[in-house]
Amino acid sequence: MMNSPLRKRFNAPWYKRLLTTGLTVVMMNTLLFSANTSAAKYSPNFKGTEIAEFIYIVGKNLKKTMIVDPNVRGKVNLRTQDELTEKQYYQVFLNVLEVYGFAAVEMDNNVVKIIRNKDAKTSSIPVVGDENPGVGDEMVTRVVEVKNVTVRELTPLLRQLSDQAGGGNVVNYDPANVIMLTGTAAVVNRLVKIIERVDKAGDQDVQIIKLKYASAAEMVRIVEAMNKSSKGKAGTPSFLIPKIVADERTNSVIVSGESQARARIAKLISRLDSELETNGNTRVYYLKYATAEDLVKVLEGVSQSIEAESSGTKSSSKGRNKKRNISIDAHEDTNTLVITAQQDMLRSLEAVIRKLDVRRAQVLVEAIIVEVFESDGVSLGVQWFSDTGGFTQFNNGPVSISGVAAAAEAARSTPGTKGSTVTSESGAVTINPDQADTKGDYSLAATLLGSVSGGMFGIMQNGWGAIIQAVSNDTNSNILATPSITTLDNEEAHFLVGQEIPILTGSTAGSSNGNPFQTVERQEVGIKLTVTPRVNEGTGVQLTIEQEVSSVSGATGVDISINKREIKTVVMADSGATIVLGGLIDEDVQESVQKVPLLGDIPFIGHLFKSTTTSTRKRNLMVFIRPTIIRDGKLMNEISKEKYNYIRAIEIHKQEEGLSLMSNEKMPLLPEWNDQLALPPSFDEYMNKNKLKEPSLLPPVVNGENDDSSNSQQKAQ
Repeated sequence: MMNSPLRKRFNAPWYKRLLTTGLTVVMMNTLLFSANTSAAKYSPNFKGTEIAEFIYIVGKNLKKTMIVDPNVRGKVNLRTQDELTEKQYYQVFLNVLEVYGFAAVEMDNNVVKIIRNKDAKTSSIPVVGDENPGVGDEMVTRVVEVKNVTVRELTPLLRQLSDQAGGGNVVNYDPANVIMLTGTAAVVNRLVKIIERVDKAGDQDVQIIKLKYASAAEMVRIVEAMNKSSKGKAGTPSFLIPKIVADERTNSVIVSGESQARARIAKLISRLDSELETNGNTRVYYLKYATAEDLVKVLEGVSQSIEAESSGTKSSSKGRNKKRNISIDAHEDTNTLVITAQQDMLRSLEAVIRKLDVRRAQVLVEAIIVEVFESDGVSLGVQWFSDTGGFTQFNNGPVSISGVAAAAEAARSTPGTKGSTVTSESGAVTINPDQADTKGDYSLAATLLGSVSGGMFGIMQNGWGAIIQAVSNDTNSNILATPSITTLDNEEAHFLVGQEIPILTGSTAGSSNGNPFQTVERQEVGIKLTVTPRVNEGTGVQLTIEQEVSSVSGATGVDISINKREIKTVVMADSGATIVLGGLIDEDVQESVQKVPLLGDIPFIGHLFKSTTTSTRKRNLMVFIRPTIIRDGKLMNEISKEKYNYIRAIEIHKQEEGLSLMSNEKMPLLPEWNDQLALPPSFDEYMNKNKLKEPSLLPPVVNGENDDSSNSQQKAQ
């Protein structure tokens, strides 16, 4: 039981009022907390709901204005087991949109645009940074600065991890070395973490190794040969292969790269940089491009200059001159140099050999010769003849009337005389036989008529004759020649397509004009090209060119005449550029008129007493040159392949046209171009390819016991 003082305290009015007020405050706080908690909790559950309706419900709950693209379609199935806060509810909303291929773009006025993922990367999505990178499937754009690697090499790797077909996008900007990432915040943040781990500076440093005995250039050549072989291995990273440069002035090797790679190279160089056993050393140098005999004279001159300079220095400093023995010989069969000298002299000569023994450039020179020739001529003449002794003759026509008359007279036959009876003094009677008719000589007429060109018409009436001659000639020719030749830098090359014709240079006869002796010299006629290229440091080529085009014109009274067009010049051209060397453009118009005075001037009728010949001739000749510098075998292979396929295409075209009297199988055809050497097959490969069997060493079995042999015999029969 409660004692009376406590009962009095609980029953006091003020105590009851205090207790009632406390309970009221507690109940109100509980109700407010429960009300706030129920207002901030969401439990979304959708089944087969149109996505547009789902978006509108979420916008109503979150009090956001939703603008839906017409392409946003589909049905949403969503079930949650826990209650979600407003932030979690919005993230679930973004997750649902991302699953269905859509994205939400928030605007400043509490408006959210629902569009397709691939359209979101070009919309006004926010650009975030390290302070507010974004979370979940929120569409963001972020610019990341890369410091230690190249964005050009890093971008292809990041694109494989980004949804390029959807809303993701990875773009690099080389001048600032930055990468711009677009996509959901989760994917973009993941790519940023990858960039931060990759973008780390390596331990790149430079080390200078001074050599005591070896040559820096030769040391670099040996080490680079080893590094080249290690590059071929699949498991060797590129950053473990250092860069090596030779400083010939201080005879040092500069190594740049990772610490482990530098230590490995430094250890190798220290072991190779050792002193030889003897003071007088002999080295053998295998040349790659230069000729050993040509380098001997150069190296002897260089060694003498170095020896004179060093001897002068020593004599001035020490007052004595001690000459050293130097031997430089060439071995022609192996194209090698054998040098015996001191170490310092060897290093100097090695530097000279290395700079001279380099691959020389080649030059392909293509000449284009174009000649267009046109010639027209017209001749018309009338000549008269009278048997009483009068005639007109013009020598600018094909045939003269006097020649026709002489040929007609020579072709006329002479009748023979009849036999006669002769009686001698003794009374003997002799009867002479009849003489046969003498036939005319038609050779002069044949020669005369063989020289007639055009038309010739002759008439003869009452002792008068006339010959009318008319001829018109038209000649058109278009000659295109494209000779080409390939030669080494600073080496003369000669090209000729033509023939050698005999030219009579002298003759000697005997005392009685018997046993004559003639001297004949053959002369080259055709297309000639002689060129000496000199390649400059850039793309220019200096060409010393002799271009000649010659042909046989015809016979003369002494011998034959030759048409010749020649160019000799020195020009400068760029590689692959076409230049014109020279040309000839001429036009010749000639008109010859022969007529009888006074009669030939009568209008119209005067044409019966004159002969007219008119000729026009035009000639256009141009020569073009195009040099192409070939510095490597790849370009040479491409040019050779192009020329080879061009000739093969011509042969294929001829084969398609066919031959009228022969089988097409007889036409030649080049095989297809093959960059690699096609070796003949081995015995096993040949047997397997043709499915042949090795012949049996046993004798054939008679009486048909061996089926194979009997079958083969039947096939042979």
